[in-house]
Amino acid sequence: MSLEFKTVEAQDISIITPFVGKRPNKSCDSVFLDSFIWREMYHVRFAISGGKAVQWLMESDGEPFSAMPLCSEEDLPYYFNEIKEYFNQVLGKPLKINLADEEAVEYLKLNPAEFQITEQEDLKDYLYDGEALRTLAGKKLHKKKNNLNAFMKAYEGRFEYRRLCCSDRDDVWKFLDRWRENKGEEVEEHLDYEVRGIHEILKNCSSLPVEMGGVYIDDSLEAFSVGSFNPGENMAVIHIEKANPEIRGLYQYINREFLIHAFPQAALVNREDDLGIEGLRKAKMSYNPVGFERKYLVQQIM
Repeated sequence: MSLEFKTVEAQDISIITPFVGKRPNKSCDSVFLDSFIWREMYHVRFAISGGKAVQWLMESDGEPFSAMPLCSEEDLPYYFNEIKEYFNQVLGKPLKINLADEEAVEYLKLNPAEFQITEQEDLKDYLYDGEALRTLAGKKLHKKKNNLNAFMKAYEGRFEYRRLCCSDRDDVWKFLDRWRENKGEEVEEHLDYEVRGIHEILKNCSSLPVEMGGVYIDDSLEAFSVGSFNPGENMAVIHIEKANPEIRGLYQYINREFLIHAFPQAALVNREDDLGIEGLRKAKMSYNPVGFERKYLVQQIM
């Protein structure tokens, strides 16, 4: 097999981008930034195959797995078979694909005698109507709007939304230090990797396809958000959103303002999964999702 895998670096955006959005895919993994944020946690590597596809190789608890190839829909069966052969012949392992998007699974129509397909229920992405989140109009979002209005009234004249850039990295790092300290011992391992991923984005933001926005109160950063765009789906992907939880309505404010300023035309908003965490699930459901992007574990039976 001629696949040569290398670690994902910021400069690889120019190599990978041409393959993004070549087929229908509404998952948060359909954009470059998600792989970049979690590259340390999952030892993310990639290979360009035949100038037509990106193949992925990742690792969890010492066990290799892959993601669906980035390629055109008609080429998907060929490159799916290629990564299967790589696992079988080079790694001596059955193929395992994590977070397989539902569009790919439906298109491939895999033989159940050869592949076990299991929905990863806790890892489905939440999808929202972009205009609804930018306006918070309607009965179902009335409570959100009340919280937002309460914030704007309580802090009138003291807050400002700003687009963040590389030069603001110190403000974000200070915010993250405070946020991490407030979490105390309850922080799970993936959150520490997330913080490291954010640090890497801030170090390389001038070369990454990323939008960042923050809310300053009394000139101190109290909320920020990081997102990217999938043009094929006209979809914003919100990778990171953090705010001071002590300030009522601040989450609602950063949520709305970030979309208004960074993604004013996005018809769809992907706010990623809830990881099976009850509090996150309630928070994401409270924004009235219009649907979900379901994901699957694909395991070869050998």
